[in-house]
Amino acid sequence: MKSAESSTVASGLAWFKSSYSGTEGGECLEVAAATTGVHVRDSKTAAGPVLTVSRDAWAGFVGLASSERSV
Repeated sequence: MKSAESSTVASGLAWFKSSYSGTEGGECLEVAAATTGVHVRDSKTAAGPVLTVSRDAWAGFVGLASSERSV
């Protein structure tokens, strides 16, 4: 996993939020996939730091999170 980096590193990416986020805002993360990895940022602070993880790490996280929901 890489440490937080400037949002300029991840500019020009297609960011998206979960369909569970709703329209009222709140505490959401935005995610953008790139060839270099998966970028994650706070939706309330789009110009803030960006965390970048490998595609494998992201797949593992999503797999674990989805299996936890079904428990």
